[in-house]
Amino acid sequence: MASITPRTVLVLGGGSDIGAACVAALAGHGVRHVVLAARSPHDAVTALRSALSAADPAPAGAPEILGLAWDALDVDGAESLLDEIHEAVGVPDVVIVAVGLLGHHAGLGLTPAQVDKMVRTNFAGPAAALAAVAERLADSPGGPRSLVVLSSVAGVRPRRSNFAYGSSKAGLDAFALGLSDALADTSVRVLVVRPGFVRSSMTVGLDPAPFATNPETVGRHVGRAVLSGRSGVISVPPILGPLFSILRSLPVPLWRRIAGNR
Repeated sequence: MASITPRTVLVLGGGSDIGAACVAALAGHGVRHVVLAARSPHDAVTALRSALSAADPAPAGAPEILGLAWDALDVDGAESLLDEIHEAVGVPDVVIVAVGLLGHHAGLGLTPAQVDKMVRTNFAGPAAALAAVAERLADSPGGPRSLVVLSSVAGVRPRRSNFAYGSSKAGLDAFALGLSDALADTSVRVLVVRPGFVRSSMTVGLDPAPFATNPETVGRHVGRAVLSGRSGVISVPPILGPLFSILRSLPVPLWRRIAGNR
C-alpha cells in the first residue's frame, strides 16, 4: 500500500466532532488546506481551530481552513460545491464523509417525516455526495487519494432502540463498500470506519454503550489508516470488529436479550 500525503483535506459534514478529530490527527503530516463543508461553516471552523489547538501533540504549523456552506440534503449542490473547492484549493487528497443525524429516539416513536430526514441525512445525501466526489478523485491525475466514510457498528445489526439510525448507516456502509470495489482499479482508496458509541456532542444525554470511546481516539485510528494508504473496514475500538462478526450471526431471540433496549 502506497502512503498518502494529506496536503488538502475535505470534510463533508464539517461540524462533526469526529471529523475534526480526524483532521487533527492528520494535521502534522503535511496538511496545508482544510475545507469544512457544513450547514454552519463559521461554527465548524471555530470548532476545528479549538480542536487543533488542544491536540496532543499540537501540529506544527496551522493549516489554512476554509468553511463552505453545504447541506447534505441539497443533492444538486454537491457538484457546485466541488467546483468551488477545486477553484479554491484544487483536488483534495483526503475526503472525510462525516455527515450524521442520531436523535435520542431513533427507533419506535419517530414520525414518518423524522424517519425520512434520518435516511436522507445519513444515507441518501452522503451517498449522492460520495458518488460525485469519487468521480472527481478518480478522474484527477496524481494520487493516491483517500475517501473516508464514517459509518457505525450500529449498521452491522440494527437493534430495537436505534433501528432507523442503524439501518440508514447500514445503507451508507454498503454503498461505500460497493464504491470501493468500483474504484479498485483507480488510485482512490475507500476506508469505511465503524466506531462504537462515541462520547460527542451528538450523543449528549445518552447512556454510553460498552467499549465507548471519544472522537480523539477515532481520529487517531483514522489518521494512521489514511496515512498508510489503507482501504477496507476498520472498527474503533478494534475489538468491535470480531465482536460484531459474532453478534450479527446470533439467533434473533438471543440477540434481543443481549441488545435489550440499548
